Amino acid sequence: MIPTLGTHRLILRPLELADAERTQQLFPQWEIVKHLAARFPWPFPPNGAFTYYRDNALPAMARHEEWHWTLRLKTNPSEHIGCISLMKGDNNRGFWLGLPWQRQGLMSEAAEVITDFWFNNLGFPELRAPKAVANTASRRISQKNGMRVIATGQNEYICGCLPAEVWAITAEEWRRHRAAAR
Repeated sequence: MIPTLGTHRLILRPLELADAERTQQLFPQWEIVKHLAARFPWPFPPNGAFTYYRDNALPAMARHEEWHWTLRLKTNPSEHIGCISLMKGDNNRGFWLGLPWQRQGLMSEAAEVITDFWFNNLGFPELRAPKAVANTASRRISQKNGMRVIATGQNEYICGCLPAEVWAITAEEWRRHRAAAR
């Protein structure tokens, strides 16, 4: 079972199929999707969120291969404003946030709690997060989380082929980073 988590301003509630309608309203915006891997459909289909949740995210959650949460403001817990995910494999963390809530430090709060969950609850030894170099907001979150670049290259994104980086942090590095931040 995936727990509900929280930060100072957010409730992170496990993803449900009922969340698809709100995701469909918020997610398909160029500023949100342009740095996603090219395997995601664009233009985003009218039933894209529902199909993805039903066929991919929720079954992966049931298999304990992925962990997905919706982000909700404590001041308005009935509507989610974005999502954050953890996944086994080479890309362990991903997220998106609706445009009206960006640049307020909300995703940094969520990423900290989720990274802590990855290491302290799930017990994984390392977290990796590939991203486009042009995705400066995501890069800043990785920097704030004490992550470091371990590889560079090129990747195909919805917006085209771009320079890419893989950011990583080990459980030991994470614990040192958290202790230094206190």
